[in-house]
Amino acid sequence: MTERTAAPFGEGTTAARGYHPFGGVFKGLERFLAQTSLADLRITARPDALNFYAAALGTVAVGFSGWLVADGYSVVDPAVVAGLALTAAVAERSSVRLSSSIEISVSAFPALLAAVVLGPLPAMIVSGASMIVFFRPPYLRWAIYTSGRSLNGALTALTAAAATGLSANAYGSIVIATALAAATSLTIDTIVVAMTLRFRGTGTVRDVLRTFVPVLAGSVPLYTPVVALLAYSYQHISPWTLALFLAPAFAAQRLFVLYQEQRRLADDLAAANLHLERASLSFASALVAALDARDRYTAGHSAAVAVYSRDIASRLGLSEGDQQLAHLCGLLHDIGKVGLPPSILEKTGPLTLAERRQMEEHSVIGEQILRNVADYEEIAIVVRHHHERVDGNGYPDGMQGVQIPPVARIIAVADAYNAMTSGRPYREAMPSPVARLRLAQAVESQFDTTVVAAFEAILAGASESYMSGARADFALEAQKHPALARASATTAA
Repeated sequence: MTERTAAPFGEGTTAARGYHPFGGVFKGLERFLAQTSLADLRITARPDALNFYAAALGTVAVGFSGWLVADGYSVVDPAVVAGLALTAAVAERSSVRLSSSIEISVSAFPALLAAVVLGPLPAMIVSGASMIVFFRPPYLRWAIYTSGRSLNGALTALTAAAATGLSANAYGSIVIATALAAATSLTIDTIVVAMTLRFRGTGTVRDVLRTFVPVLAGSVPLYTPVVALLAYSYQHISPWTLALFLAPAFAAQRLFVLYQEQRRLADDLAAANLHLERASLSFASALVAALDARDRYTAGHSAAVAVYSRDIASRLGLSEGDQQLAHLCGLLHDIGKVGLPPSILEKTGPLTLAERRQMEEHSVIGEQILRNVADYEEIAIVVRHHHERVDGNGYPDGMQGVQIPPVARIIAVADAYNAMTSGRPYREAMPSPVARLRLAQAVESQFDTTVVAAFEAILAGASESYMSGARADFALEAQKHPALARASATTAA
């Protein structure tokens, strides 16, 4: 594992960090620690302790290499060791970011291959050499992780040697040795990082284990078959088969790069879509605010209809896109009223027949307004038809049944319910049970039976604030932030 930062290692850096669990780098672990409930377990960083830890780790690494030499271990094939060391360094230098928290490289493969095939001393060299690309300030960081990687390589190789012969089958023996060696390497990497963080005062062993256990579980099955096959080929076919490692390794690296680009493009597209959605909601909210300013008696009605419509669409199992469409159409269904004279909007009594005919023009006016807005064509159609009736006696076009757009049928029910449960100067608000009874009585004549049934199922388990349209997420401002509105709705319910 490695840490990457440009600030002095012992001075409490704040730059983003990265840790390599055997070639995979976890970024931002410190942010994770700061956000967990275990933050109180962290200790204050002590530079002297960190320096002592680095010196002790380096001393152990040097002493261990000396012991290996004294015990008769040697570099049996310097050319192969040099090739694997160079490959590990290049791979480490070319690590690829998969997300904001993870990078990955193929440096694990040459290190593990050296451990399984060549022995502890070559494995120390290959593992330590992979860190040469980070030989720059802060040097203390480089020293710690080079020492840790070197010890890791030696202990991994000794584990592989001890496991050899556990199977009577030659290839099976290599597979077992490789699997145990990979598990050992990953475990040692995790311990080194945990100890380093502890001495730096930025984490605990439990924090690191909780973060890296999923990596440990997924990495061993990935590394074992490939490395075991290469090791078997080296031992039983020819040492030159190690050259075969380069092609798949760097091909994998290239695939990681392509994956990274695709992931980045997907993230950019998602961000762009989110930006457009927020802009659309903000624009719709601004139009509705203008309407509310004109028609003070029905202010807030459109925001409530938007919430009811979205919830009905969700209850009916419509797609996320149709739910968003229902929400926007609910916000804008009455926007055509901005084209009506104030004498109609501000009238405190019932409308005359002529005034009612003029009021009915608001759905056509709304369509004409929205039809000129880019990407609002579908919304314009729903707004035009939200006063159609399933029996064909609605307006403006006398559509009936399935001829009426599905979202328009949803808006019709939500609109009628909120109008009935809201007070007007010429009448009091109806209680929710009365309004729900009126909806039920009008199915198959004015309203779609399925839509009314879905809304009734929602209202049957709803809070009083929801049924009256008074919940926090019914406010117009909340419509600009649907995620926050839904969170508020969940809390209020």
